[in-house]
Amino acid sequence: MALDQGNGSFTGQTESHAFAGFLFDVDGTIINTTDAVTKHWQRIGAELGVDPDVILRNSRGRRSIDTLRLYDPSKATWEYVRHIESLIPKLYGSGVTEIRGARPLLESMGEANAPWALVTSCTRTLLSGWLDLLALPPPPASVAAEDVAAGKPDPACYNLGRERIGLGERARVLVAEDAPAGVKAGKAAGCMVLGLATTHGVDQLRDAGADWIIEDLTCVKVAGKGDDGWKISIEKMWVQNE
Repeated sequence: MALDQGNGSFTGQTESHAFAGFLFDVDGTIINTTDAVTKHWQRIGAELGVDPDVILRNSRGRRSIDTLRLYDPSKATWEYVRHIESLIPKLYGSGVTEIRGARPLLESMGEANAPWALVTSCTRTLLSGWLDLLALPPPPASVAAEDVAAGKPDPACYNLGRERIGLGERARVLVAEDAPAGVKAGKAAGCMVLGLATTHGVDQLRDAGADWIIEDLTCVKVAGKGDDGWKISIEKMWVQNE
């Protein structure tokens, strides 16, 4: 179930679009890590002497290293970040689940030989931990936190993701994102952005620039390859009430 739907509903008619490639965020887009991440920052906040609620308000969609720079710059090192993130699946992985529709969509991407990648704000250590825990389809390419100099909303991660699936900056690429910072990053990279209302309300995703908004990935289907790219259908999009 999506969060705040704003002045509208998920009743839009199905649309078909073609793209040269696809880039997926991870937390909140293909897996639900909200409970695990909340517990993680509660523990780290206690260690740092910082109110965890304050950290959580500013951490969604951001790299841990960028969050730590706000509260304790001495901890903002890749060694420390990799260590604390390596513990998350071990300590809190039992509550992590797939976003509805994620597995069949990723599997269908592979079956269609569509170029796709995961682009995440977590470290490669944590990304591997989540993929192993849930046995999700391995991505043909990926971009993790330590691969770029600046995190979302900077577009560097999506620019690199597009490059790693072999596409140029003029290619028509779809980004799937749940966080406003990620939506802004995708748009700044020149991509179309599909927003998922799994962790943020519709109005936040709209304000960030999402081109379409859906409840989860059951609303996306791969329809095969055409002359203009890989075709997908997007169902039950958010539409504003008249």
